[in-house]
Amino acid sequence: MDGHLIAIGTAASVAAGAATGLGAVFVLFVGKLSQRLNDALLGFSAGVMLAASFFSLMIPALARAAAELGSMALAAMVVIAAVMLGAIALSLINRYAPHEHFVLGPQGIETRALRRIWLFVIAITLHNLPEGLAVGVGYGQGDMASGNALAIGIGLQNIPEGLAVAAALRSVGYSQRASFAIGAASGLVEPVGGVLGVTAVTLFTPLLPWGLGFAAGAMLFVVSNEIVPETHRRGHEELATFGLMIGLAVMVFLDVTLTK
Repeated sequence: MDGHLIAIGTAASVAAGAATGLGAVFVLFVGKLSQRLNDALLGFSAGVMLAASFFSLMIPALARAAAELGSMALAAMVVIAAVMLGAIALSLINRYAPHEHFVLGPQGIETRALRRIWLFVIAITLHNLPEGLAVGVGYGQGDMASGNALAIGIGLQNIPEGLAVAAALRSVGYSQRASFAIGAASGLVEPVGGVLGVTAVTLFTPLLPWGLGFAAGAMLFVVSNEIVPETHRRGHEELATFGLMIGLAVMVFLDVTLTK
C-alpha cells in the first residue's frame, strides 16, 4: 500500500473541497446573486466536469485498461461498464437519499421555493462525492501531473458552486453567515470521495480503469441530470451554455499544460 499516494490524494481532495468555501465567502460581501450570473457560474461548473470526465478520467482509463488487457475493444467494454455503473450509483443515491421533504426556512415557513432551493443544495452536495472520487483516483494512478490537473480543475469549479449554493440560500431569506456556513459545508463530502478513490485504486491496482470510469459516469450523470436542467429553467440557456464552453476550455487548457 502506497501511503504517500493516499496522503497526497486525500490532501488534494480536501483542498478541492475547501474551494467551495472560498466561493461561498463572497456572499458575506455581496448582495443576492442575479439568476443570470448564477446560471452562468453553474454552466462553468458543468463544462469543467464534462472535460474532466473525458480528458482526465475516461481517456486514461482506456489507456490503462488496454495495457492490462491487450485489447482496445475489451478496454472500451470495461470503461463503458464502469461509466454506466457510476451513473447508476448516482441515480440510486439521487432517488433514495432522504431529501424529498420540505425544509423549515428562516421564518419557519414551508414553501415550494424553499423546497426547490434545498433540493438544489443537496444535489450540489451529493455531486461533490464523485468529484472527490475523481481527484482521489487521479492521484491513485500514480500520475502526479494528471492528479494535479484534476484537483485544480475541480477546485476551480467548486468556487462558483459554493457561491451558487450560498446565493440560493440568501434568495429565500437565510442570513449571510448561515448561507456562507451551509455553502462551505456542502464541500465537506468531497474528501470522503477522495479517500475512497485513492485508497481503492492504490490497494488494488487493477481497479484503476474501473475507478476512473466510475467517477466519470457519476460526474456525467450529475451534469445531465442536475446542473444543465437547473441552468435551463429560467430562460438563460444561451448564457449557461457559454459558461459551460468556458469551463470546458479552462479544464482542457489545464489538462494539457499541467500533464505535458
